Amino acid sequence: MWGVREGARLGVWSVAGVIGLAVLYVIGAFAFGSAAWITAPFRGEVEKRENTVASGDFRQTTYEEFFDLCEAAQNAEGTIRVLQEERESASPTRRAQIDQSITALKVSRLESVNDYNSKAAQEHRAPFHDKDLPYRLDVSAERTTCTN
Repeated sequence: MWGVREGARLGVWSVAGVIGLAVLYVIGAFAFGSAAWITAPFRGEVEKRENTVASGDFRQTTYEEFFDLCEAAQNAEGTIRVLQEERESASPTRRAQIDQSITALKVSRLESVNDYNSKAAQEHRAPFHDKDLPYRLDVSAERTTCTN
């Protein structure tokens, strides 16, 4: 009977020792900053959300950015049309300049459309996409429409 009691006492002390070490580890983790490392993924997600979705500046900027990109595409298209009209009566030297300008404007329009489409597809920006704007802009369209 004495051996059983001694074994039980040893078991209780072993369990208490393991629990005591675990408690000391947790206290040390919080005291010396290891808890920051443990909770970093969670805190990182919260900080990311606070800096984007929860930020009023981010929401306003993103909302306006869609309009700006759509307007940039429309402005490039309008300038291209004006230059094409001017090209008909221009001198050969001026035609070469107009052709270069048209090429640059087509590239600029393409960049604006691709940037718009890229940002419209981003999950954290989608809630700030105005309902009157198209979800995507067509790269091959002659004229961009910024309203549905």
